[in-house]
Amino acid sequence: MTDEFYRIRRLPPYVFAEVNAMKAAARARGEDIVDLGMGNPDSPPPAHVIAKLAEVAAKPDAHGYSASKGIPGLRKAQAAYYARRFGVEVDPETEVVVTLGSKEGLANLAQAITAPGDVILAPNPSYPIHMFGFIIAGCTIRSIPASPGPDFFVKLEHAMAYTVPKPTVLVMGYPSNPTAETVDLAFYEQVVAFAKAHNIWVISDLAYAEIYFDGPPTPSILQVPGGKDVAVEFTSMSKTYSMAGWRIGFAVGNKTLIAALTRVKSYLDYGAFTPIQAAAVAALNGPQDCIAEHRELYRRRRDVLIESFGRAGWDIPVPRASMFAWTPIPPALRHLGSLEFTKQLLTHAQVAVAPGTGFGEEGEGFVRIALVENEHRIRQAARGVKRYLQSMGVNTAAKAG
Repeated sequence: MTDEFYRIRRLPPYVFAEVNAMKAAARARGEDIVDLGMGNPDSPPPAHVIAKLAEVAAKPDAHGYSASKGIPGLRKAQAAYYARRFGVEVDPETEVVVTLGSKEGLANLAQAITAPGDVILAPNPSYPIHMFGFIIAGCTIRSIPASPGPDFFVKLEHAMAYTVPKPTVLVMGYPSNPTAETVDLAFYEQVVAFAKAHNIWVISDLAYAEIYFDGPPTPSILQVPGGKDVAVEFTSMSKTYSMAGWRIGFAVGNKTLIAALTRVKSYLDYGAFTPIQAAAVAALNGPQDCIAEHRELYRRRRDVLIESFGRAGWDIPVPRASMFAWTPIPPALRHLGSLEFTKQLLTHAQVAVAPGTGFGEEGEGFVRIALVENEHRIRQAARGVKRYLQSMGVNTAAKAG
């Protein structure tokens, strides 16, 4: 009997687990850790959403198996969201499926549409499931740039020309987790044209659709004429409505991909708890003022982070969207590497961040800072950072003015 299981062997050590263990140990010792690591919203969902959950959960017949693809009302509510937000018409019967959060949906779609040995184009750095959902399915990853810069499509063409076998899927996510980069509709037009020219599927992760600060609202790839011919898009209730623990997400778009995901899910789950799905309907169909409120909350926290950490001696690039800042390690400490720097920050500044290497090898030299503590706590973190940088001999005075 062996414990060398094939899929487990393909997974590297989960670097976040090491940092989380250190954080738990520090808190057990009574240390006050400012946790800017995990992107876990600290605001509650809207009151009417919680009320709907309680109302439906109180019904005696609400506790049986639900629908794996999502209750009809929730799929219709998501279709209505796409119509009003993006001007995109989707069929709730054939072009929408409810997932147990976008992470589950991405992983199950990987199982549904690929075979061992397939090559997948995925950004590096990126949210881990973009790569590891396919690695667990037995695929090989060919990394592409996370930045949608001028050489993005040059490198995509290069990957198609020099990869054997030819890639079958392109994964992307904007606003990006972890880099917070954004794209416009013209970028998606090029992506759709590229996918059609090379006969590949596109998976777009739009989890941060509603958290944008500088510039126009985040677009959807499905807004591109012909986008539904090649693409499926994942969205989530987690960040938009502060419902992360509820595990409700969606896949929307190409009928073939939606059917494949729906079929695999039918063997694996019975869908989310029906009262949770009913509450998600209330969120999508009810008052939407919480979206703008959350966006403004993250904007204020972003501005406090940039200002207070800058005064502490750590310059942070201004994120245009998402609830993260993708931050280079201070030059004088870059030799530590992102994991060791993260550990030292936790130990000596009582500040938790996410090491960049957790998002891929191209994340080395960076950490991801989440905007999930209030402004007072962010300033507290900045004071801890300043003490740590000074203890390491980093000149913070020059940047404090």
